[in-house]
Amino acid sequence: MGFITRRHQNDGNTPTSVITTTNTHDHLRNDGFGAKTNVSAGDNAGKMPSFGQWIKSSLLDLVTMLCMGVVGLGVYFASPAPTRSFPIFFQDGEIVYPQFAYPLRRNIIPIWAAALMASLIPISLILLAQIHNRSFWDANNAIMGLLYSLITAAVFQVFLKWLIGGLRPHFLTVCKPRVPVTTLEETGKGLRNIMFDRRICTGNEKEINDSLESFPSGHSTAAFAGFVFLALYLNSKLKVWSNYHSAMWKMIVLWAPILGATLIAASLTIDEFHNCTNQPPLKILIDLNRV
Repeated sequence: MGFITRRHQNDGNTPTSVITTTNTHDHLRNDGFGAKTNVSAGDNAGKMPSFGQWIKSSLLDLVTMLCMGVVGLGVYFASPAPTRSFPIFFQDGEIVYPQFAYPLRRNIIPIWAAALMASLIPISLILLAQIHNRSFWDANNAIMGLLYSLITAAVFQVFLKWLIGGLRPHFLTVCKPRVPVTTLEETGKGLRNIMFDRRICTGNEKEINDSLESFPSGHSTAAFAGFVFLALYLNSKLKVWSNYHSAMWKMIVLWAPILGATLIAASLTIDEFHNCTNQPPLKILIDLNRV
């Protein structure tokens, strides 16, 4: 398999020689439908294929990504699945959970900007690396891997939002509940009749749906899916996590994408779109600091 060395016996007429098999450069590549195509890496490793060849080798992945995208969009535009009960006022008129009564503000980083940064920055650095690598397949496989990460994470995230969700910090503001404080005994449910559902909301339907789907954060999902992949790609080139001492600048370059993803996620606690408990990566960091 590439390191096999055979020594032929000297027959008296042929000088002793060492014959090394070089199968390392011959490997099988999946064409996308289970069939295997023999590819000589020595000839084609960095060679750009024709568009037809690329489509043939990538078609199954492209169709899978398209199907995942359609499913994700369908779930994204669906109304929240669960019916949540929530308290608003105590019987004396005090708000039960002030942490859900923050004003509605604009995102510091819009979701489209987070998605673009999580995709275009890694793609730009992958292409920049080809100045040194000069390999079509290195760039192709890295970009396809990035798309695997982003699309899969996005679809899983919208499913969790749809099925689990949670209240955003500005939920009560956009809900605009119409609750007569003096008649809670007649309108509420649960212990002391302080629990309600979305039927008492009078605000914008789209804003109410969004405010019921706090967990998990779309910004955080996109940021960590893209930038963690980028960090792993950089490590494969810089060898920071290898068994020898690497330069400090390489470590900084490796961890910079993780810092970027953390800042994007943390910005959502500043603009009051999420609590820290809605940001799984941030919650892990907070819990680690408490240990």
